[in-house]
Amino acid sequence: MTGNVTFDDTICAISTPAGTGGIAVVRVSGADALTIVSKCWKGIDLSTAKSHTAHLGRIIDTTDGSTLDEVVLTLFRTPHSFTGEDVVEISCHGSQWIQRELVNTLIRCGCRAATGGEFTRRAFSNGRIDLSQAEAIADVIASSSRASHRIAISQMRGDFSRELNSLREQLLKFASLMELELDFSEEEVEFADRKALVTLAKSIKNVVDSLADSFSVGNAIKNGLPVAIVGETNAGKSTLLNYLLHDDRALVSDIHGTTRDVIEDTITLGGVLFRFIDTAGIRETSDTIENMGIERTFRKIDEAQLVLWIIDGTTHPDTLKTVAGRILPGVVQSTRSASATAPAKQLIAVVNKSDLMTEEGKAEMDRELDNLLPVNAEKIFISARQRTNLDRLEKSLIDAASLPDNDANEVIVTNARHFEALIKAGEALSRSIQGLETGISGDFVSQDIRECMHYLGEITGEITPSDILTSIFSHFCIGK
Repeated sequence: MTGNVTFDDTICAISTPAGTGGIAVVRVSGADALTIVSKCWKGIDLSTAKSHTAHLGRIIDTTDGSTLDEVVLTLFRTPHSFTGEDVVEISCHGSQWIQRELVNTLIRCGCRAATGGEFTRRAFSNGRIDLSQAEAIADVIASSSRASHRIAISQMRGDFSRELNSLREQLLKFASLMELELDFSEEEVEFADRKALVTLAKSIKNVVDSLADSFSVGNAIKNGLPVAIVGETNAGKSTLLNYLLHDDRALVSDIHGTTRDVIEDTITLGGVLFRFIDTAGIRETSDTIENMGIERTFRKIDEAQLVLWIIDGTTHPDTLKTVAGRILPGVVQSTRSASATAPAKQLIAVVNKSDLMTEEGKAEMDRELDNLLPVNAEKIFISARQRTNLDRLEKSLIDAASLPDNDANEVIVTNARHFEALIKAGEALSRSIQGLETGISGDFVSQDIRECMHYLGEITGEITPSDILTSIFSHFCIGK
């Protein structure tokens, strides 16, 4: 559903959050928006009012002619509105009763109550935005950190769309040359230099692969970087979690095995959303429930992108090696098999209870960890109870997020649907490159190029089945 599509009915909805506030906004969109609102409006003649103007007036209860509220009405005429249709936004007082009665009055005058995301879907269907921009609008609304907001704003502005459109234009020229060559196959005319086409296809694939690879970072930014807090029992994991969250989220006790299940919570540090996962302490135990918690610990290590290994600074070296033997193999194996969907894990060894350690003990622990840790791991000595060196730990967490600079123009993919389409586009490009290099018939190469264009078009909505559109927009809030 693209192009200059219009809708027959006019819709309305409350566009501000539920509840009582100083001001609420009711939005109306459709071909009859001005006519319908005029039936309950006392103020300037809307038929002669200019677009992008605001007017003070009253909304009249059509059942008895009484004044419902004094409001400010803002008018946006087609096609220069968010939806591409005539749009009226009515700012009324924030009483929940006034909001409901205003919507009911508009419905009595001829509006239909909007469904979730219907205003944005109309903007998409009328060519005001493409599908990736529409999804970015939902991400802007849902953004919970500076980093996720920045990426969503970039995509809403169309940065991602422009990147994809550039790729599709290059692919279209590519496919046109191949198909033109097929039209003159009997004359044995070659319009396309295959070596040049291979170079072009590889260049395009590098961009597609780079966009797909960015999904691991983008997904973490959007949903929170998963950080598993692991270690032996009574090492201070729960104390550290409570500090990071600035809340007594986890039970702290000197009794071993207190944490038997996974505790998760999120917090923003340095503009980045982190999803901390406190896990059951690792030790040998005959307690069935505690063992189940320990099994979940290892599953959370697999799922995490960053692992905080909390070490009791007073622990015996033999215990340290035993715990390391259970934690580190999963981290190292993940790093070796890293991919866009399962990126390399980062490890920070956090030596806790440093206030109870001697300088000699710290030096010995330092040497032991140098022998145990992977080369890319970091180690920090802290005291969670006395709040020593925790500021450095927070900085290390932010640095470990590996986010692009604020001023960078890099496009980052945050949407799983986009990621899947990019993977399929990359696979189609790989087949076309192989076909060009092996001298396969041009019609097969052209088919692969067209398939790549198809998947890129799915992202922007140029090629998207209506059921997928329905699924996407159903997750939007009503009024947007």
